[in-house]
Amino acid sequence: METDKAVLTGNGDDERFEQAVRLLLGGELVAFPTETVYGLGALATSEEAVRKIYRAKGRPSDNPLIAHVGTAEEVGRYAADVPATARKLMDAFWPGPLTLILKAAPGVFAPSVTAGLDTVGIRMPDHPAALGLLRRIGQPLAAPSANTSGKPSPTAADHVLADMHGKIPYILDGGRTGIGIESTVLDLTADVPTILRPGAVTAAMLEPVIGPVNGSAEAAEAGAGAPRAPGMKYTHYSPDAPVFLIAPDLAAIRSAVGQLHADGRRVALVAPEGFGEAGADWFFRAGRPGDPESVSADLYDALRACDGTDADLILAAATDETGIGRAVMNRLGKAAGGRWFGERNE
Repeated sequence: METDKAVLTGNGDDERFEQAVRLLLGGELVAFPTETVYGLGALATSEEAVRKIYRAKGRPSDNPLIAHVGTAEEVGRYAADVPATARKLMDAFWPGPLTLILKAAPGVFAPSVTAGLDTVGIRMPDHPAALGLLRRIGQPLAAPSANTSGKPSPTAADHVLADMHGKIPYILDGGRTGIGIESTVLDLTADVPTILRPGAVTAAMLEPVIGPVNGSAEAAEAGAGAPRAPGMKYTHYSPDAPVFLIAPDLAAIRSAVGQLHADGRRVALVAPEGFGEAGADWFFRAGRPGDPESVSADLYDALRACDGTDADLILAAATDETGIGRAVMNRLGKAAGGRWFGERNE
């Protein structure tokens, strides 16, 4: 299969969108940008199309998918119950990086979208390309990140091409994404609204709108059954070489690199600007010190760049957990499997 990458320029984009819609309606996959990462889209109502997502990604079949919509009004057609809290959140945060877990309307979604659960995650992305596609097709698109399962999510069309070349027919190239990590997933079917995956929309932002929010569920084990949201159960966001977290301290990183070099190991370092003098064999900048939003935007690109090296080990600098920093540390923790280099500085 040839994979065509169509660059959105503002001229001739209607034709590019129409081609994407034709492919999707024909049961094919189309990658497209959102404000978080690139998604791998299929009609969420077609089991045959959705199964192609799992095959292309190598994704476990019990990992549910998020349904993307172009308007908030559509949610009433796809959810069995839309509580007042959901309406308030849609008004406050949509379009945007917030996925709402709701009771799924019976018989709407392909079984593989919900992974056998009676709930579904729905979001309305805040990106002109994503909204342009969704509003043209007028149907929900299941769209996990457009990468090989377990690898860092794609924040540029070339990342998608690297993982999906020959596996999907079409990529809508809308440039680099902005936020850089996946949406917040909020379970509204729980007794207390519960964050299952942290993202750019934080508990501190949600609580003034809907009251108390449980912000710690993402740390719990998903158990033996299907996880209620993507990113809860399996290893994610990992480059080829093993990743170890390390405190964002230049002296500590220099010492770690020295130890590793003494053992004959080559080191890639993912850290904010200013850490390039730590002595690592490769340095990939991820944001600015004390600025988790900039780290978020650069993180997956930096982790992916490590796969272009011969590094034996990757050191990834931790970041402040305020705001989106908690979501960044969630992703880094999963990439590293919770491993820290040496003693963690508390």
